[in-house]
Amino acid sequence: MSWGTELWDQFDNLEKHTQWGIDVLEKYIKFVKERTEIELSYAKQLRNLSKKYQPKKNSKEEEEYRYTSTRAFLATLNEMNDYAGQHEVISENMTSLITGELTRYVQELKQERKSHFHDGRKAQQHIETCWKQLEASKRRFERDCKEADRAQQYFEKMDADINVTKADVEKARQQAQLRHQMAEDSKAEYSSTLQKFNSEQHDHYYTHIPNIFQKIQEMEERRIVKIGESMKTFAEVDRQVIPIIGKCLDEITKAAESIDHKNDSQLVIEAFKSGFEPPGDIDFEDFTQPMKRTVSESSLSNSRGEGKSEPKFGGKSKGKLWPFIKKNKLMSLLTSPHQPPPPPPASASPSAVPNGPQSPKQQKEPLSHRFNEFMTSKPKIHCFRSLKRGLSLKLGAGPEDFSNLPPEQRRKKLQQKVDELNKDIQKEMDQRDALTKMKDVYIKNPQMGDAASVDHRLAELGQNIEKLRLEVQKFEGWLAEVEGRLPMRTEQPRRQSGLYEAQNTSAVNSCAQDRESSPDGSYTEEQSQETEMKVPATDFDDEFDDEEPLPTIGTCKALYTFEGQNEGTISVAEGEMLYVIEEDKGDGWTRIRRNEDEEGYVPTSYVEVYLDKNAKDS
Repeated sequence: MSWGTELWDQFDNLEKHTQWGIDVLEKYIKFVKERTEIELSYAKQLRNLSKKYQPKKNSKEEEEYRYTSTRAFLATLNEMNDYAGQHEVISENMTSLITGELTRYVQELKQERKSHFHDGRKAQQHIETCWKQLEASKRRFERDCKEADRAQQYFEKMDADINVTKADVEKARQQAQLRHQMAEDSKAEYSSTLQKFNSEQHDHYYTHIPNIFQKIQEMEERRIVKIGESMKTFAEVDRQVIPIIGKCLDEITKAAESIDHKNDSQLVIEAFKSGFEPPGDIDFEDFTQPMKRTVSESSLSNSRGEGKSEPKFGGKSKGKLWPFIKKNKLMSLLTSPHQPPPPPPASASPSAVPNGPQSPKQQKEPLSHRFNEFMTSKPKIHCFRSLKRGLSLKLGAGPEDFSNLPPEQRRKKLQQKVDELNKDIQKEMDQRDALTKMKDVYIKNPQMGDAASVDHRLAELGQNIEKLRLEVQKFEGWLAEVEGRLPMRTEQPRRQSGLYEAQNTSAVNSCAQDRESSPDGSYTEEQSQETEMKVPATDFDDEFDDEEPLPTIGTCKALYTFEGQNEGTISVAEGEMLYVIEEDKGDGWTRIRRNEDEEGYVPTSYVEVYLDKNAKDS
């Protein structure tokens, strides 16, 4: 089976067929290119997907990945990243082994095909030239034969005519002989040309064309083999990454099997356990008959009356309700003086001015009324600084010793802080050791460097280590305090919210006297336990130090003398001029400033306010 013998007369069709074969090869190259682009795009999308769901560094999401389920999800994301890498490998291998190889082969194939068909056209042109020479020789032989016949006929005619001279007859005879000789020469030339053409034609159809067509056939068969090998490589490239992809899927399965629901449940307990005991039963309050309320030694009012005696954590409280109160309700008690301002005195004498909290002789409300008022009170944030405080507490920002957290959570935070500081100390010590070794090398080999150049850095590292150690000691002290308090809870809390205690004195006293009526004294020592979770006053002091002072919006003149005994208030003298930094928000208090360090609230009725025009417009 040879194209040279079977397709000797199909030169044009072979040319079209081989061009179609090259087009098919180029189409396959384009297909592979698009496949590699899809693989790259898929890998990129997988990587972006994995990156999108990766936990943000130093964020709350990173803390969530301590659970086995979220760690399994993180392992899945990492394996998907490796999975995407395998698709990139597929794209790279297809580009190098198929696309690049076939592109070079197509260029070589085009050159080879061009050369073969050029030889074929050259052979065709040669045989056509021989054919034209044969036709010309044949026509010349035919013409000479016809002219010889005409010359012979003319000679015979002249020879038969008696009127023609002998010279004319002889001339005609010579002309006839000449034409016959020319015809013989033409015949010999035609015969020679014919033999030559037949020989060339035999060589053309039995030697040259078969050889050329055989080369074209081999070229086409190589193209077919090449595209088959490329398709096999196409499959092998995918098959090579299947084991690695299988490993990725196996790791995902392994991560899924590592999920431990019991462990996650335990982690939830460790994350949110407060360390407090559940609240006890609330005593029944009988309002059907008047009851004599006696003051017990363990009541809140007694502890209040003894000049804020140290709160104790011993004893089990049955009525601790504050852990269920939302933070924004607690903040409403901490933003400004919660009690109503005292009325202006009838006279300007200082003795007539009622200061401090409301009189204890006022009629006390039942405990349920106090509790309902406390639970339904809305936060009163009277200035941007108070708003910032409320937001900082809501967002989790707290004091340095984490005293705003429950004991168990505070212990964990302090332990975490100590571990971080120890790591920082170790890093600094490693740097110091390295610099010390470098200094020793410089001392032994001065040409390598100046030993004095590292002294400054060594001194800095020493100072940093000392600071970090002081920090560690500070946090370890707080940690020891918490760890010593957790089992017995009998020690005095390190800090209390004096602001909260001062602003809610009347409410606490009322509640304390109501609670004293319970037969088992279940509400004793409530103040000490409640203040454990209140936001410390030092938190606000730190925030005041960091914030910019509020701008003045006017001035005021003190109409009466006011002695600010409560937290958040300021004492003023009659006739004193001060700066107004916050108007009365409807609660009866105006915020004023004496200088950069002294500011607070005074009753609005005690001062005469002169607001700036610009402040009013704004």
